[in-house]
Amino acid sequence: MTEELPELRAADADRERVAEVLRDALAEGRLDMAEFEERLDATYKARTYGELAPITRDLPVGQVAAPRVDMVKQPEPDGSWASRIVGGEGSSTWSVAVMSGFQRKGRWTVPRRFNCFAFWGGGEIDLRDANFADREVEINCVAIMGGMEVIVPPGVEVVVRGIGIMGGFDHREEGVPGEPGAPRVIVTGFAFWGGVGVERKLRKADRLRLREERRQERLQRRAAARELREGRRRGER
Repeated sequence: MTEELPELRAADADRERVAEVLRDALAEGRLDMAEFEERLDATYKARTYGELAPITRDLPVGQVAAPRVDMVKQPEPDGSWASRIVGGEGSSTWSVAVMSGFQRKGRWTVPRRFNCFAFWGGGEIDLRDANFADREVEINCVAIMGGMEVIVPPGVEVVVRGIGIMGGFDHREEGVPGEPGAPRVIVTGFAFWGGVGVERKLRKADRLRLREERRQERLQRRAAARELREGRRRGER
């Protein structure tokens, strides 16, 4: 993978591809649980291709290819829901945290079904900047003595169908109608001595934009009030 560009920054999708190789190796008996956990932790901490390369070097299909660098800038979504429902496959389909944590956030494509598992650990699935493979996607969360947080942007319809035993699923975001054309996010799964939270949050850029809009409104009100006072003074003369 990395002899050519070892210093190139790895993306979330690259870390997920390595994690898939590790899961297959665990299922086939090539790794024991301790080795799997150690390598998985190193995978999610890796920042470059050079750091990812040794993790799967002794495993079949262990060399994760560095992506071809495309000098043509891809078009950014225009902010509409139609531009964010892109079809095709998701960036990744699994995330796992065993006595550790994971994050799935930023610009990625949510598959039709995304599975995540946390045991004595936690995870964050952030959909605020994500694209969607379909109009309806499922986030399946299994939390055992751990927790997960699903963050959705305003406008998305949320349905929660998870089951909690000595734990719980957060249903507070259910019942809010989605915007026309927005995707539907179904949160399913199981929590045992753990919890799965669902929360709506604005993106940082949107928060800053709203803050600036409020600031401009305050300035306009102050200017209007100042002009009104000056007009009254001129009328009194």
